[in-house]
Amino acid sequence: MTEHAVHSQVVEAEGHLIDSQLLNVIFDTVIKWDASFEVLQFTIGRTNDEPSSISMRITSPTEDGLQRLLEELVPLGCQIARATDAAVRAADRDGCVPDDFYSTTNLKTLVRHSGKWLEVERQRMDSVIVIDDGRAVCRKLRDVRAGDRVVCGVEGVRAVPEFQERDRLGFAFMTNEISSERRVEVAVARIAAMMAEVKRTGGKIAFVAGPVLVHTGGASHFGELIRAGYVDVLLAGNALAVHDVEHALFGTSLGVDLETGRAIHGGHRHHMRAINIVCRAGGLAQAVAQGVLTAGIMYECIRQGVKYVLAGSIRDDGPIPDTIMDLREAQDQYSTALDDVKLVIVLSTMLHGIGVGNMLPAWVRMVCVDINPAVVTKLMDRGSSQTIGLVTDVGLFLHRLVQNLQDQPAESL
Repeated sequence: MTEHAVHSQVVEAEGHLIDSQLLNVIFDTVIKWDASFEVLQFTIGRTNDEPSSISMRITSPTEDGLQRLLEELVPLGCQIARATDAAVRAADRDGCVPDDFYSTTNLKTLVRHSGKWLEVERQRMDSVIVIDDGRAVCRKLRDVRAGDRVVCGVEGVRAVPEFQERDRLGFAFMTNEISSERRVEVAVARIAAMMAEVKRTGGKIAFVAGPVLVHTGGASHFGELIRAGYVDVLLAGNALAVHDVEHALFGTSLGVDLETGRAIHGGHRHHMRAINIVCRAGGLAQAVAQGVLTAGIMYECIRQGVKYVLAGSIRDDGPIPDTIMDLREAQDQYSTALDDVKLVIVLSTMLHGIGVGNMLPAWVRMVCVDINPAVVTKLMDRGSSQTIGLVTDVGLFLHRLVQNLQDQPAESL
């Protein structure tokens, strides 16, 4: 046995390794870490439904290099061939875990415990896995308590990559830059069909929206979506609500008349006046109940019983009473609101969009609409590979979306 053979491990993978390009990624990852691989067995699926499988020995010059390589291979669907339970160690203090803890991805994950594979619950990225009363559960680092049994290392851990079909449910053309009106039209039609199908099967749709929705004249169209029952959850910041109220009360957004596009004399005060009016009423719901707020996105959400969460930031004016300024509480409420959601549509908000992407398991579809293509790229770079991107004006997108949904069967809701 050579010196390098000491630092080796046999790993296995199974699935649509060829169609999904995973096999190439696995090989490239091994080479990137200055390691080598020897294929021990490779079986190719003979039909579209039959998975392929591979067993290979990977060898690294160092033990540390081997462990780091394994940490990258597990999220690609590889698992250590030797059947052993996952290592579990107790957290020694609140909010801290052992240094070799397993950091989760958004992929479906299983952990071997007491000889059985447990599917990890509440799957999300950038968390730890805690074994609790025979269950494996994702838990944010800040929620870990001393004594919690934390999964460590990569042995006994298996991630299951989402298989991306060749045409990504008919959206393959959207992986390239959208450059023509015809392509945008086709994309919007398919997103509308996806939304109708989700509602037809009893699923929930969440929207994550930025204030650009109001600036681009999309508020009225978004109100139509709410009234039609296509919005189950709205996640946003203080700015969306404030600009929406300003528009509903004064017809402006940041002092600009949305009908003419001209700045109104003294209109710069409208922003703060809107905040003051909501604060005097005691909040958005109170403003609606008192007849102060009679139109707009927030009005429609309250009238239709749509769940909304407003997360604050250091930039916020006011903020209005509904805005959650405790970051941890806002994150928790976002996460709770996303329970059982089947489709998430992000409308021109990079920070809130990325935040929500980090909270979602990989099997929840995500559509990102933004005039800036870099926003979609950032979402995918941070691991939200299920994201479908559409580069276009949000107001125009919502207008066309409503038109397409009006052509969907009435029984879809």
